[in-house]
Amino acid sequence: MCKGLSSLPSSCLEKAKEMRVRLSHLAETHQKHRGHDGKALHDLDSVLNKKSGLHAFHEFLRSEFSEENLEFWLACEDYRVSSSNMQKTKAGSIYNQFINPEAPKEVNLDAETREAVLSVMDSPCADTFNMAQQRIYTLMAKDSFPRFLRSSHCMEAH
Repeated sequence: MCKGLSSLPSSCLEKAKEMRVRLSHLAETHQKHRGHDGKALHDLDSVLNKKSGLHAFHEFLRSEFSEENLEFWLACEDYRVSSSNMQKTKAGSIYNQFINPEAPKEVNLDAETREAVLSVMDSPCADTFNMAQQRIYTLMAKDSFPRFLRSSHCMEAH
């Protein structure tokens, strides 16, 4: 027969209270990370595809002095949809601004990826920056984005 909560040791009751507080905090946080349209902002794609989310994420990255990652990613998106006669010019600009070791907004790429991009710079095509862009996306998703979700900047995206 059940004797009720009073029969439990006080340490168990305290742990149960802590768990209840944590669960209510998680539920509250989950609600805060939803946009006006009700869609969750828990993944980077949803933030990048929402104007207010993109702006808030950019401001967050600026506050961390790492906005070059998002700017590079956006430049690659623009490059991909550019006409082929504009791609050579834009490829040079992207390389000089973000990939060249002396670039003013150098992104953090491994040597192999940097060399792969350099090797095709003479004849760039639509997917010239795909691998580098994916590396930077992964870096943002694993490193910056979780911190963004915990920041006040994320609340602005709503």
